[in-house]
Amino acid sequence: MRQSKLTALVLLVNRFLQWSSAVIVVGLTSYFLHKGLRGQHSKYIEIIATTSIVFFLPAFISMFIPGEISFLVMAIDVIYSYLWLIAFVFAAEDYNWHHNCRNIPSGATCSKKYAQEAFIFLTFFFTLMGIGLEFWSYRVNNRTTTTPAPIHEKPRRDLETGPGAGGPPLDAPAEPTAHHL
Repeated sequence: MRQSKLTALVLLVNRFLQWSSAVIVVGLTSYFLHKGLRGQHSKYIEIIATTSIVFFLPAFISMFIPGEISFLVMAIDVIYSYLWLIAFVFAAEDYNWHHNCRNIPSGATCSKKYAQEAFIFLTFFFTLMGIGLEFWSYRVNNRTTTTPAPIHEKPRRDLETGPGAGGPPLDAPAEPTAHHL
């Protein structure tokens, strides 16, 4: 059964939001690094965001070529969901320690730090959603449209009726019951 248009649309929107959130995180983190605002975990976030942009690309293909690529995409999503969760925890730790956003990296505005933290969470969320949607898409694509053929057993000789069949006629009881004796 071919993938429905609704399934493909939902998956495409999720993949676009996932990928674009990672691109925004790369932009914000690169800005911090370019300005010399190297926080405790800025390099980790930059590496995860940059590699995500590349590794999320096969997900755009998986909705058009379902099958084995879905397993590869789900594996990438599982791995990166953990990496993005760690990046979110690092960003929350860096920017929200004692409710002071002026912590590491110092010199950047709080709004940029909070924007980075928000887009890190969105990337994590859309990656997590991607796992479920990819599995759903795989299931939709691999359903069979035909029902299995019924199993026909060879009729038993003692139950056949008709001339020379040797069994009781169809309108007669198969076994005599106690009230007929």
